[in-house]
Amino acid sequence: MKHTRLFGGLAAATVAAAALMPAAVAAQDGYTIGFSNPGGVGNGWREEMICSAKAEALASGEVTGMNIIHRNTDAAGQLEDIRSLISAGVDAIVVNPADYEALNPALQEAADAGIVVVAVDAPVSQPTAYNLSNNQEEYAYLGATWLFEQLGGKGNVVEMRGIPGHPADTDRHEGFQRALAEHPEIVVVKEVSTNWDPATGAQQITDILNAGTQVDGVWTSGIDSWIVDAFITAGAPLVPIVGADNSGFVTQLLTTEGLVGAAVTNPGSVGGAGVRLAIHLLDGMAAGYEPGPEGTILLDPQLWTNATEEGKAALAGAADPSLDPSWPLGLSIPDWTTYTKEQLLACKAPGEA
Repeated sequence: MKHTRLFGGLAAATVAAAALMPAAVAAQDGYTIGFSNPGGVGNGWREEMICSAKAEALASGEVTGMNIIHRNTDAAGQLEDIRSLISAGVDAIVVNPADYEALNPALQEAADAGIVVVAVDAPVSQPTAYNLSNNQEEYAYLGATWLFEQLGGKGNVVEMRGIPGHPADTDRHEGFQRALAEHPEIVVVKEVSTNWDPATGAQQITDILNAGTQVDGVWTSGIDSWIVDAFITAGAPLVPIVGADNSGFVTQLLTTEGLVGAAVTNPGSVGGAGVRLAIHLLDGMAAGYEPGPEGTILLDPQLWTNATEEGKAALAGAADPSLDPSWPLGLSIPDWTTYTKEQLLACKAPGEA
């Protein structure tokens, strides 16, 4: 699945999305924002995404209420959730999609009802929706390329994927495969789907190690620190490990003796950025503008490795021991989010005590 970067920030998105919109022209009674997330309840990344959406809605001063449906379900269940938000009469829906195409009927119904739709974290194919995504294919390509080069282009690796069918997982697998094609002597000895559940991933890698499989490196789809812990618990020698910029993993990269690894940024705060884009589009509509051509906004990832002094400095600069270990360190996105760290950690939407 290929995507094109159409805009790079909110100012650029303004031009592409709806002509020059005046700022802060909210509806008289304020907006109601719906949010649909179909999985990863309890996963630090998903929880940060929800909190960032709440914080951005609160910081905007333009949102009076949020209707958040945050549960573990599949694409069929998410279709029901989106239709529930439509029936509730929300002004905009921010959605982390369970599928690239399956949600399109409900997303079209939202568009027909005049509801703005923004997909975050991963894209949808519905032409009336706006996509604001972390560049998931590049995320995987960066990490896999680093891993394969760290191994000298030879060795056995484990690919630990996320939720099967989720667009972000599909894109990451494509990025991983692209890197693999460039390193033909790398062998994937095991490919597993973790469902982005740390306990599942830890058990999977434990089973692989207990089976005596030769493992020279591990690429994980964001459940990194638990994989490190599983190696240590099993008494297995640490191998190069790739993960995300989760607080616990970054701390391990800075403090765990013998661990060589890389963290690739993947901000959960894309949820807040999606709310900001939705508000911006609603402001333009309130001022009499019609939303313009839809498109995809891709946020570029960075790679921080403890194998270089430059990388260590980046890791040290990002580390935040005050955060939950499962939370990613990209608490905000420049030009996209406006809340404070305190508002994010409070995780309160407008009207919540």
